[in-house]
Amino acid sequence: MKYIRNTTDFYIEENTVLSLGKFDGIHRGHELLLEHMAAKKNEGLSAAIFTFDIPPRKNVEHAEVKVLTTNDEKVHIFEQLGIDYLVECPFTKEIMCMEAEDFIEKIVRQLHVKCMVVGEDFHFGHNRRGDYRMLRQYARKYDYEVIVVKKMQEDARDISSTFVREEIIKGNIEKANHLLGYRYFVTSVVEHGNQIGRTIGIPTINQVPAEEKLLPPNGVYVTEVYIGEQKYRGITNVGCKPTVGMRNPIGVETHLLDFAGDVYDKVVTVEFLSRVRAERKFSSIEELKNQMQNDIAYGRTFFMR
Repeated sequence: MKYIRNTTDFYIEENTVLSLGKFDGIHRGHELLLEHMAAKKNEGLSAAIFTFDIPPRKNVEHAEVKVLTTNDEKVHIFEQLGIDYLVECPFTKEIMCMEAEDFIEKIVRQLHVKCMVVGEDFHFGHNRRGDYRMLRQYARKYDYEVIVVKKMQEDARDISSTFVREEIIKGNIEKANHLLGYRYFVTSVVEHGNQIGRTIGIPTINQVPAEEKLLPPNGVYVTEVYIGEQKYRGITNVGCKPTVGMRNPIGVETHLLDFAGDVYDKVVTVEFLSRVRAERKFSSIEELKNQMQNDIAYGRTFFMR
């Protein structure tokens, strides 16, 4: 997959089928979009995704937005899905103020778009004036086809990034994973920690995910961990390790079951399966050790099921 970023002068020479959107947490609600793109790819078009490098709301409303997928995680997912081009456009003032028809012309001509696949709620252009109706209105002028996809639903509501985010914030990992169609995950480099786990015979790997990444509520989770192509089972704590100090940054700390090795500075992916308990402060390191042993025993039982 070709990854085009950090420029508004993006260009693709091949004819494309294009889908546009934030794509924060590529979830089951995107399945029909991707199926239509795959069908057009089989007809000879290259599959392209157009998105922005940060959520537009952060620029427009100056609000802190936690994302389901970081830009790097998004790249990995789209590669796995067989997308040929990912265009990650900077959300500049020029782009933000561009009129909807001008945006259509820019996208079609620079990306050689022959088909656009969008959801019914897709909006674009200055003040979000553009929608799928406008795309259809200008389809003949700019020589492209429009496919509009209805929202997939679960529990009588649209499957959306907002829906997934709500379930993660509640700690409902199984529900969030069902909505996503895959396990919620964190990918980042393993960093050196305070090595408390090693001193008590329960070594852990430590990650400090990107600041914009949404993490599940502080607590302990059953996880599966990928180091390269190898998969391991784990017990993961999300939080600030209050037993060993109150100034720790919120991080992801995982004990790998039946693993011994050095993974410092390696990129590791932790997939969340189920929540075990909330994070708590223990009165001593010994009490923490006992609880960690109980959590590990729970994890082994979970995987045996």
